Amino acid sequence: MHTEDTEDTGQKPPAAAYRNLLVATVGFTLTFWAWDLIAPLAIGYKERLGLSSFQQSLLVATPVLVGSVGRIPAGALTDRYGAKLMLPLVSALTIVPVLLLIPARDSYALMLLVGFLLGLGGTTFAIGVPLVNSWFPPARRGFALGVFGMGTGGVALSGYFTPRIAAHGENLPFVVVAVALAAYAALATVLIKDRPGRAVPVASLSSRLRQAGALRVTWELSALYAIGFGGVVAFGVYLPTYLKTWYELSPTDAGTKAAGFALVTVLFRPLGGRLSDRLHPAVVTAGALAVVAVFAVVQAFDPALGPVGTIALLAMAAGLGAAGGSVFALVSQVTPQSQVGSVTGIVGAMGGLGGFVPPLLMGAIYSAKDSYSIGFMLLSDLALAGCVYAYVRMRTLRQGP
Repeated sequence: MHTEDTEDTGQKPPAAAYRNLLVATVGFTLTFWAWDLIAPLAIGYKERLGLSSFQQSLLVATPVLVGSVGRIPAGALTDRYGAKLMLPLVSALTIVPVLLLIPARDSYALMLLVGFLLGLGGTTFAIGVPLVNSWFPPARRGFALGVFGMGTGGVALSGYFTPRIAAHGENLPFVVVAVALAAYAALATVLIKDRPGRAVPVASLSSRLRQAGALRVTWELSALYAIGFGGVVAFGVYLPTYLKTWYELSPTDAGTKAAGFALVTVLFRPLGGRLSDRLHPAVVTAGALAVVAVFAVVQAFDPALGPVGTIALLAMAAGLGAAGGSVFALVSQVTPQSQVGSVTGIVGAMGGLGGFVPPLLMGAIYSAKDSYSIGFMLLSDLALAGCVYAYVRMRTLRQGP
């Protein structure tokens, strides 16, 4: 039976679909851990290298920028060559910057350079989405993509485990992650399979990117994802610094609480996808961003961490996580199958770029005003704008395969 039949919304996905989903999610998680290795240790780098708040923010944001932009070619290359080649290859190449963090630790310039290379780990999102999308029928894609999106939990793993592993050896976290990536690359080479009969584009890379960029929906989805996932990334890389600076927590305690925030975003991502299989994903997106807008205002008033601050941060985590799942459910519905990788690359890049700016902005605002309130009000404004646009404009888009 030809696997194109999985496009039938009534058919259950084959066992291979779930195997690929599981293996891709594990790889996404590991590479995201690698991508976020600098952030949980940023306080130590600040003290060792004598960095300002802005320099520290730039250090943790650099991998985010590169990983985001790198998703554009990674997605297009996945359309052409398939995830069976791309996912193990990128996982293996990420080992190089992970290990280079060891000799670079005493130089800010070298750390920025290695952070630039570490961005490679953030590109796997644009590799996994077209793989998962191709194996699952439209009626189940929202949930499947939400499950794959749980790989962003690599940030939570990094926030929790990296400082604890570092307590047993300064270089140990990098060695542990490098070994894990090597084992995964070998495993993925055997287990990842591209769907037979998948559409393989013949146009050039630049031509396919132009075609994806010419779709209006690409940029509408990009804007929404820049708010939703951008918020997740921004909190993931900057929340430990915020908690330590504003609430005077220890690095380990701040990392633990930041990991809890990231875990909530992970858990709510498949929920956003699942709800999008039942409702129009634009409605789910609007509701999720409305929650973010309300609680960002609450946090802007600098409440005590217990309980109001914790509730506000976790509510924002839930909203941002659900929005991440619902936006990509929408991508899978309105994008031609052969262009999913290219569109995913652009949308994913904009989401990551949405996470690049806030840490720099928060660091600059705190340096200038000794307050984070302005930053949270800006987040509220953006979330409210996204809420309105998703409900008024995106809700009118027709659902389709």
